[in-house]
Amino acid sequence: MPRYFFNTRIGDDTIPDVEGEELRNADHAWEVAKAMIVDLLEDQGDHPNLLTASLVVTDQKGEVVLEFPFSEALIAEPETSSTRH
Repeated sequence: MPRYFFNTRIGDDTIPDVEGEELRNADHAWEVAKAMIVDLLEDQGDHPNLLTASLVVTDQKGEVVLEFPFSEALIAEPETSSTRH
């Protein structure tokens, strides 16, 4: 399985993820990134700089796979109804 690294960028500062995590694919990395951001905002949401931060997900080669702004994690996904009205 490929390894992905979840580096946090706040302004000009980057907090590197030196361990990374083995995941199925980039879509799975996106899901993990969103969950990480939501958890961080729940625990540390009183820090105003967090909403300007991003998770920059890279692969083992250091290539950027995706960049996930913390503010986008707050956008609720539309719920689909199981019944039709």
